[in-house]
Formats: sequence, C-alpha cells, structure tokens
Amino acid sequence: MIDTLIAGLLHGTIYALIAVGMSLIFGVSNVANFAHGSVFALGTMLGWLFGGALGWGFAPTLAAVVALTGLLGWVVDVLVVGPLAGAPPIAALLATLAVAMILDACSQLAFTPQTRAFPELLPTHNLQLGGVHFGTSSLALMAATGAAMAALWAFLRYGKAGRAIRATAQDIDAARQMGIAVARIRHLSFAIASALGGMAGVFMGLFNSSINPSSGAGAGLSAFVAATIGGLGSIPGAVAGGLVLGVVEAVGVYTFGGSSRDIIIFGALVAVLLLRPSGLMGAAAAVEGEPLTGTFLGGGQPVKPPWWGMLAALGLAALVPLLWGDVGAGIGTQVAAYAIAAVGLTLVAGGAGQIVLGLAGPIAIGAYASALLAVDLHLPFLAALPAGGLAAAVVSSLLTFPVWRLSGHYVAIATIGVGFITVALVRLAEPLTRGVNGLYGIPYPDLFGVRLVSTSQLYLLDLAVLAVAWLVVQRLTASHLGKAIRAIGSDATAARALGVDASAYKALAYAIAAFFAGLSGALLASQYTYIEPGQFDLSMSTLVLTIVVLGGLTSPLGAVVGSVILVGVPELLRSVFEGVPQVLDLLPQARVISYGLILILVIRFRPQGLLVRRASHIARADGPDASDATRRQRALAGASQAAAAHPSL
Repeated sequence: MIDTLIAGLLHGTIYALIAVGMSLIFGVSNVANFAHGSVFALGTMLGWLFGGALGWGFAPTLAAVVALTGLLGWVVDVLVVGPLAGAPPIAALLATLAVAMILDACSQLAFTPQTRAFPELLPTHNLQLGGVHFGTSSLALMAATGAAMAALWAFLRYGKAGRAIRATAQDIDAARQMGIAVARIRHLSFAIASALGGMAGVFMGLFNSSINPSSGAGAGLSAFVAATIGGLGSIPGAVAGGLVLGVVEAVGVYTFGGSSRDIIIFGALVAVLLLRPSGLMGAAAAVEGEPLTGTFLGGGQPVKPPWWGMLAALGLAALVPLLWGDVGAGIGTQVAAYAIAAVGLTLVAGGAGQIVLGLAGPIAIGAYASALLAVDLHLPFLAALPAGGLAAAVVSSLLTFPVWRLSGHYVAIATIGVGFITVALVRLAEPLTRGVNGLYGIPYPDLFGVRLVSTSQLYLLDLAVLAVAWLVVQRLTASHLGKAIRAIGSDATAARALGVDASAYKALAYAIAAFFAGLSGALLASQYTYIEPGQFDLSMSTLVLTIVVLGGLTSPLGAVVGSVILVGVPELLRSVFEGVPQVLDLLPQARVISYGLILILVIRFRPQGLLVRRASHIARADGPDASDATRRQRALAGASQAAAAHPSL
C-alpha cells in the first residue's frame, strides 16, 4: 500500500506540473486550454527523440523539451488564441480544442502510432527505503517540481513581468489601463505553462517506460481535472488538486481495478463541480455570467430554404445509391448517422447556447441499449431504435441533472466528465455489456419482417430517420418551447427575469439532444453489428461538435451540411485511395488535422457557421434600425409566452 501511495504522489506531482500551467493560462486569459494536454504528450515524444533516438543525456533532453514546448505555447497563443481575445471564452476554448486535435495528429504522423520504450535517462528503481523501491528519477522529479514551483512563485511575486501577470489575472481591464501589455503577458503565460507541460511529459515518460503519441492524452485530461478540482486560476490549488487526484487515483485503482480509473477521476471532477464549482482553492466569483454561451448567437439567423427545396434535396439524396452505388451509400450511412446526432445538438448548443463536450456518452447508451434489446431480448428493430433513444435521454438526463444548476465553462467541463463516466460504466458492466470484449452479433435492422442487409437499404433507412429528426427539431425550434430555449441562449439573465427557468430548459434541451444522439448510436450499432466502449471516445464528441460549429450552431440544416463535409468528404477520399496503402495510412491523421484547421478557420472568420446569415444581411432584411438587441427582445418576448405555456418548467 505504501508503494501505491508513493506512486500516487509521483503521478500527482506530474499532474500538478501540468495543472499549474492550465491554471496560469486560465487566470490570465479566462481560457480553459484543452491543448495543454497535447503539449504535454508532445513533450513525452520529444523526450524520446532527444534522449533515445539522438542519445542525449537527461539534462540536455529536459532543457530542449522545455524550450521547444515553451516556444510552441507562445506560437499557439500568437496565431490561434490571441486573435480571439475580444470574443467570449467559448471561441478560445473551441480553438484550443482544435489545436489539440492538430497537435495529436501531427505527433502521430511524425512519430508513428507504435508503442516504444522511453530511454532510461535516469534510474527508476535503484533506491530503497523501508522496503519501498524508487529511483533517482523520483528524486529528480521532486527536486525539479520544487525548483519550478519556487522559481514561478518568486517570478510572480518579485519579477516585473510576474507582477504584470498577477495584475492581469486579477483585473484585465484595469491592467490594460495601467499600461500593461496584456497581449505580451498572455503570450508569456502560454509559454511558461507549455514549458511546464513539456517538463512533466519527460518525467511521465520515465515513469511509464513504454510510450506512444497518444499515451499522454489520459494524463493531460487528468491534469485538467486536477486544475479544476484545485480551482481554475489558482496555482496553489493546481498543486493541491494534482497531489490529491494522484493519490485518490492510485488508491482507487489499487482497490477497485484499472477499469475504475475513469469513474474515479471524472467522478471526482463532477462531485467537486457540484459541491464547490470554483474548486478547493479557487475564488468563489471566478466566473460570472455565462462565458461559454452566446458567442455565435445574435450574429445571424439560420438559412431557411423553401419547403420544395428541402423536398428536392431529399429526393436527390435518395438517388445516391443509384448514382454512386454501394460506395456512395456506405458513405451516406456514416454521414446520416452523425448528422442525426448533430441536428439534435443544435437545440442545446445553438438554442440554449451551451456547449456540450461529452455527447459520445448518449451515443454509447443508445447503441448499447438498442443492441442489447435486439441481441438478448430479440426485440424488433422498430422497437429497439426508439428505445435506444429513450434510454439515452433518460440515463443522460439522470447523470447530468445536477450539472445544469452550474454556469458557463463548468457545465461544458462537467459534460466531459459525464461522458467519460458513461463509457466507463459501460466498460464495467461486463456481465451485461460484455465489457472491453465488445458486443458481437448485433442483427441488421428489420422492417416488417424484411431484413435490411444491403448498403443501399441501410442508407435509405438512415436517410429516413435523419429527415424525421430534422423535421422534429425544426418544428421544436419554431415552437414556444424553442423560443424559450433560444431566449436563454440570447440572454439567460433576462430570460430568468421573465420567469423562464434556465436550468430546466437547458436540461430539457439536452435530453432531446441525447435522444437523437441515442438514435444515432442505435443506427451505428445495427450497421456495424459490433460495438465496444473504445469507439465512443472524446474524438467522437469533438467530431459532432465540429460538425455543428461548421454548419452553424443554430441551423439544423447546417448540421447536415457539416456532416457531409466533415464525414462524407474524408470517407470519399478513403474510398478513392483504397488501393494506395501509403495514402491510406496518412488519411486518419490528415482527417483530424483538417477537422482542427476547419474549426479554427470557422471560429476566426465565419463564427456563425456556413448556413447562418450574417447580422448585416439580417439588418438589411429587417430594416435599417434593426439590431441584435431588437432580435434579442423578440426572442425574450417568445420566452415569456413559453413560460406561461410551460409553467411546470
């Protein structure tokens, strides 16, 4: 047990190094930097390159990694995050998510996905005390962490730039008025934070021994949890959160097994967010209002094509199997399945204005619920499909119910935790779900006694479900309920003043989105005929969110177009280059890089999305005196009617 506690403290120290950087960035820029874990993972691979492939010693390897990752952090802020300084934090959060996708994929391309041994730059088991084995690397970690924390404390307390960082973190507007170059201070904060992440990556490589480009992702997420537990923006809280999480994780895994790791880590995250959203040592008023809502609202209205245009588009889509055969139909099934989930997400992300980062959880629930009903209870597809959607809505609502009383970035972070917890529960429920071995033998869909086995038949089924989902969401958006949800996204405070219970309406919007995500999962399960927990990871959630951002957060039709671009085009390229293995090997990473680049470009230059009209176009249509405030008043007027129509909410 003592070995377990020591291992927990060592891992907690690494978490603390990463978490300090995250808190430093958040304190200065109010940005939850999701790219920080990828910088840490890249630091691990650079440590392997310098220490293993090039044969450098520990000191030069550590210095080179710290320098390069620090430079990378500076570049990320200058090119990606900095230009979004005037936008609400949701824009920067999504941009850092895109940067993380690009960095992870580039690391896969540069180093290949294979697992390799990290060089033993320092001995890891050459010392013993009281029967406990440890190594010089452990002492070096403690010494390096202590020195880094002491240097950072002295810099922030006595250095001119350090005092400027503290002033900016306390009040950015006042700091700007005092003549502080806020942009340079933010650049410096990103550089320092990334350097600490790179240092942590080298030590993580020493302790893990075997590494690959994706091996640091879990530790990066754990460190983000540690920063949140300690209090985003609080450096002492980040250290405390890292150490506490490291010990809790080690003891929990020792007691309950490795499969419980995600439940322990993200369960602790959700618990702290519910009990003390600002963290153990964070300021209670660290976030006011809704910083992760409204960025893309008020900037335009979704394009509404005529009904005959939609019918014509549906007719053309139905001709895909005739025009492109099974290849086109196979691509279409993927496009339609992801579009169904994305269409539902527009209600909560675009309507209620709340970003959801864990939609893979409801997709997994829908997939497993429908598959188990079909495999174990032999329920027909027409019953299993809606049952999967209903199960996703109910279970997801129960898991997230307490979350909606939070605000801003805390809700987005909590949905990540709930998504991981959902998939972890699926993995742990082995007698029912078959656990990590996956669920085999899922039958193809059957309609009125006819088994749909051809790709064309499956595509037409998915297309029909997508058409119904789009129509339902469209009607909901135009209803009194939809007006109330949109009012919350436009101005939650004013909506509450009109009697609209923002938390209840957000929870309802999420439940509807989870229902459609469950339908998407059920369709994927019936077409794959095999599912396992690893399919429903953070990348699936990110893809659905990217689809919605590209098409327009408020546009259900935009979600369909976004799915065609982000799912259909890469699948088409894969089919074109199917006979060229050299190209096929690069396509998965190229696809992820393209997702990240598209997300950054859309956020920067077309934040309202492809199928949402610009505000200037709306102003011309509404008249010269029209404004965002006027349109917000219209939404609030609809909200007051909805509040009267739905008093129970």
